[in-house]
Amino acid sequence: MAPPGDRNVSVEQKEKQTQKKSVKKELNTKAELVLESRKHANDVFDILEYLQSEKEEEVVCAIRACSRVFSALLERGDLYVGQLPKEEETLAADYSAEDKYKVWMRHRYSSCVQQLLELMGHEEYQVKEAALCALMKFVEMEGKRSLLKVDWDEHYSFPRELLKSVVEHLLSLEKHMSLLISRFQEYLEFEDIRYYVMASVNENVAKVMQKTKEALLPVYQNNVFALLSNINMPSKESEMTNFQVKQEAKHEEWKAAKLKEHKRAFERMWLGFLKHKLPSSMYKKVLVILHDSILPHMSKPTLMIDFLTAAYDIGGAISLLALNGLFVLIHQHNLDYPDFYKKLYSLLEPSIFHVKYRARFFHLADLFLSSSHLPVYLVAAFAKRLSRLALTAPPQALLMVIPFICNLIRRHPSCRVLIHRPSAAEDPSEDPYIMEEEDPAKCCALESSLWELQSLQKHYHPNVAKAASVVNKPLCQQEVDINQLLEVSAFEIFEKELKNKAKTIPLEFEPAHTLLGRNDEVVGLHFALE
Repeated sequence: MAPPGDRNVSVEQKEKQTQKKSVKKELNTKAELVLESRKHANDVFDILEYLQSEKEEEVVCAIRACSRVFSALLERGDLYVGQLPKEEETLAADYSAEDKYKVWMRHRYSSCVQQLLELMGHEEYQVKEAALCALMKFVEMEGKRSLLKVDWDEHYSFPRELLKSVVEHLLSLEKHMSLLISRFQEYLEFEDIRYYVMASVNENVAKVMQKTKEALLPVYQNNVFALLSNINMPSKESEMTNFQVKQEAKHEEWKAAKLKEHKRAFERMWLGFLKHKLPSSMYKKVLVILHDSILPHMSKPTLMIDFLTAAYDIGGAISLLALNGLFVLIHQHNLDYPDFYKKLYSLLEPSIFHVKYRARFFHLADLFLSSSHLPVYLVAAFAKRLSRLALTAPPQALLMVIPFICNLIRRHPSCRVLIHRPSAAEDPSEDPYIMEEEDPAKCCALESSLWELQSLQKHYHPNVAKAASVVNKPLCQQEVDINQLLEVSAFEIFEKELKNKAKTIPLEFEPAHTLLGRNDEVVGLHFALE
């Protein structure tokens, strides 16, 4: 027999389920009556009243009922089309009974939309999701049955204002909306929805930042970034076939149907967002996706030069991440960045081996230093600085850095002097290299040597010592592919060592083969087993 406490809980649950079913049944009945006969139009007030309920289940049921009622009324053309007059005016003016009904119902529809927009900020996700889905259903229905009187020869029908209101409530200043924005992503697959969302975001960002006088708004800017990063652009105009609203006339001339216009809107949206001051964490998020998700879809990627150069000058992890975007602009769009290699050289700090984006940095550094037209002093400076940093680097980084240095020497034979200067290894304290010098042209790297690699030949990790001993012999012409070494971690090295089975174990003493030891020892000289 169940304890009294459990019985009370089960009774309460049954009561809640019964109450939920009764509310759902009541709302469905009222929705059917409203749609069946105009004499039951006042039942709409009862449905709307449930939207203000404190119970989550009742609110969700009311949202679904509203969606059903007003979607059907929009489809039937039972809502007033054109500039909506006030309800008082319809009583005094000469309106037919048909128009009075449509005006009255249109006001109820406007009230419903306003309440649904407010519910997008509800504490419960189920309520927010239901409100969003209902509003996007209204966007679809208004697209088919516009509530605005338009000239089809000059205008295109799309419920921009309703969609704009949805976007404004998604970009909340106070509440994190990333979960609801991820739900909204499925609607961004429609070409027309995507186009007008991008335009609405651009307007909203400009308005909010002007109103707040360029203040940092972490919650708002996170919401904006969440929405922007969920926009997937088409690569070809032939792919743009998925429209929620199909225009009856001149569809091909519609801006929302042109890839060129999409790229312009995409560009304006991102530039409008990035021109304002961002939190440092936001810089990182943007730079991570910039090179493959933003630049390829811009009509003029060179407009990002100012943002990237500013980010590159900040220093630290942000500078590392800005390298990707700068690489695209330098190689594909002929960007001329003065003192680029000087800045890249200054990024080589001890912390470079411990940052999250280490692999990405060294991959790009390898590409930037691959040109055979670089001056010898510059390549020597990079090789020497990396060698000096290698003295305190962890083993997993050394397994990548040492081949990286050797590759630089292979590409530039003039740098072989760094490993063929025996006199330099005699007294490292007299090394002419200036570690503190930020200009690679003045650090005297060519006058020094890579004595650090000789020191690493005595490293405690055998793989590191073996890698460093490569310089003892003439370097082969074939470069080492460092891409496989960029992601090596300490855990992988440890796991690899555990799997290795040693055949012989080195010992610091000679093993005893007899009971009393060897014959030349004291015990063996004075005692014997006979």
